[in-house]
Amino acid sequence: MKDITPQELARLRESSAPHQLIDVREAYESEACSLGGTLIPMGDIVDRVKEIRTDVPVIFHCRSGNRSAAVVHALESRYGFSGLMNLRGGIEAYAVEVDHAIHCE
Repeated sequence: MKDITPQELARLRESSAPHQLIDVREAYESEACSLGGTLIPMGDIVDRVKEIRTDVPVIFHCRSGNRSAAVVHALESRYGFSGLMNLRGGIEAYAVEVDHAIHCE
């Protein structure tokens, strides 16, 4: 599994390079703050696995990076995905290191 730093994600987003950003938090967490990606809660990943693209880089995130790391690991080991990335430190790190306007309290 590859981690992507908040700064690397910011550069990817700014470049408009094709990618998919997936938020594995629960809906109520996403309503409080969001990076604008697709919301697929961790518990729904298996049922919605077909929504995960294979033609572009896919970055998963959660609050701190732990749930999204588990999702990436499961998708790679059980479903044969490759090249998935986990946002190191999650949305909390992104808010601290990149976008200070994000408040997830």
